[in-house]
Amino acid sequence: MRTAKFGKTGPEVPVIGQGTWFIEQARHDDAVSSLRFGLDLGLNHIDTAEMYGDGAAEEVVADAIAGRRDEVFLVSKVLPWNASRQGTIDACEESLGRLRTDRLDCYLIHWRGQHPLEETFTALEDLQAADKIRSYGVSNFDVDDLEEACEIVGAGKLACNQVLYHLNQRAIEHEVLPWCADHGVAVVAYSPFGHDAFPGPRSKGWETLQALALKHSATERQIALAFLTRHPGVLTIPKASRPDHVNDNAGAGRIALDDDDIAALEAAFPRGRKPSHLPML
Repeated sequence: MRTAKFGKTGPEVPVIGQGTWFIEQARHDDAVSSLRFGLDLGLNHIDTAEMYGDGAAEEVVADAIAGRRDEVFLVSKVLPWNASRQGTIDACEESLGRLRTDRLDCYLIHWRGQHPLEETFTALEDLQAADKIRSYGVSNFDVDDLEEACEIVGAGKLACNQVLYHLNQRAIEHEVLPWCADHGVAVVAYSPFGHDAFPGPRSKGWETLQALALKHSATERQIALAFLTRHPGVLTIPKASRPDHVNDNAGAGRIALDDDDIAALEAAFPRGRKPSHLPML
């Protein structure tokens, strides 16, 4: 399994992790067993959030990591309307309670809201000093937001920026991805299959995906994940609530695309022009 460093001072984490957006909608036992199977395969980066199912996803994760907490690189997020100084601390404590753990490995601002960033980052520093979180980062931050955040917290403090990134949405490659690479900030790609919009047999680019899957004895989804994680410092967190999907995701972490493969995918799924604002879901 290929790995990437989670921020300048963070650990090496597998490039394929486990997302949990909507996982609470699956049968509980299936969701739990799938996450545990992912841990067995080395997918120890589990991402969740207080927003997901109003905390229900965190409760699924709690059951999945019970007795195995030390194996897990655990990430959750605070909603922007909770991100005042005291609100952030309270939200973190509530997430810890639902997750039945005493610490998070990383805690993220889910997206920027009305509370001043200075308040939120002060709270994150307080939580880190209290050993409630090991590191902190952001999600859905464009370059101007990232620069402002770095001015507040200092260089090297942001562990990651979690952003929308899939074959048909490559906007981060214009500025966000290069900025993060230059500043030692890990990029975590969410919805890597396009949120139920993965290219199908009749779609543009399918023949390229199919040909590369055949070349690498892989699946089309594995090729997509390998493409997204081709850059150093990029990780991704596909959700899977079935063991066969977990196994398929894990296999992508062993695929190394060559320059010709990457060129073919870039042609089949063009980056497009830089949008006026960073896309998000």
